[in-house]
Amino acid sequence: MSRQDKRPLTLRDVSEASGVSEMTVSRVLRNRDDVSARTREKVLAAVRELGYVPNRIAGGLASQRVNLVAVIVPSFGNLVFPEVLSGISEVLEADGLQPVVGMTDYLPKKEERVLHEMLSWRPSGVIVAGLEHSDPARAMLRAAHMPVVEIMDTDGEPVDAAVGISHRRAGREMARAILAEGYRRIGFLGTKMPLDHRARKRFEGFVEALAKGGVELEDRAFYSGGSALAKGREMTRDMLGRSPELDFLYYSNDLIAAGGLLWLMEQGIEIPGRLGLAGFNGLTLLDGLPRRIATMDACRREIGRRAARIVADRVAGRDPGERIVTLTPTIDEGDTLRRR
Repeated sequence: MSRQDKRPLTLRDVSEASGVSEMTVSRVLRNRDDVSARTREKVLAAVRELGYVPNRIAGGLASQRVNLVAVIVPSFGNLVFPEVLSGISEVLEADGLQPVVGMTDYLPKKEERVLHEMLSWRPSGVIVAGLEHSDPARAMLRAAHMPVVEIMDTDGEPVDAAVGISHRRAGREMARAILAEGYRRIGFLGTKMPLDHRARKRFEGFVEALAKGGVELEDRAFYSGGSALAKGREMTRDMLGRSPELDFLYYSNDLIAAGGLLWLMEQGIEIPGRLGLAGFNGLTLLDGLPRRIATMDACRREIGRRAARIVADRVAGRDPGERIVTLTPTIDEGDTLRRR
């Protein structure tokens, strides 16, 4: 049931793929009860595989598109995404387009539901966080017949276009910076793993670079909840309780790193001499801390701008240029990574 053409899917495509009439397909999609369970499952299987999404726009609308761009992110609570959304809005609104935002909570099934609902209104484009999607979600994106830009990550093959950074490279670069300053007994603390694929890739790159430098990660802790100062304090306390010999802690984000920093300072632990630490994201919100945390800028606002520029150019019939845009984050050594 694979399709090679790029035209929008229709009821006829689902009818041909499932072997039932278009009227029966319509009844299934309208959840009518006059269809057998076997037939219903055949139709729904074809819908999932093809990525078909019903069109909710009135048939008389000439363009069959609205000036909306679907933006799908995993979290509103994460401080990363407001900056991305600001960059997206800045560019889209200048081109007469309006972002409409949906949230997935890092859950593949929820992403499917949000994507299905948004695509049913035929937006002018889609901007979605991450490269990892379920098969039904990927099928919907491929069949959308509109600009699709996956953001935040370029470690993989996008459906259409991608703008982000290489998280594996980010992890490797931070590991090299830590090793260059003489730290050797290192622990890792991460949140939203394994659901946060980008944090996972940074971890993989980090461990790989440590190994190449002849160092094995001594301790690790993963937490499936959100990023929080309290969680950073708790995880840091627990890790040093079982591995007091550690001389560096690498956190998957700045917020839990800030919690760790505050706990370490309360314990009177010398930073960065006795113990160094680093996070990720370059959050300016944390600039008032007693120590400036070593971190890496994730190019958030620029990712939003570049992704929106691709969508706006494609909608206007302009050539957006590169299909995959990989930005280069930089390390800020702050006050928690010693300099020899």
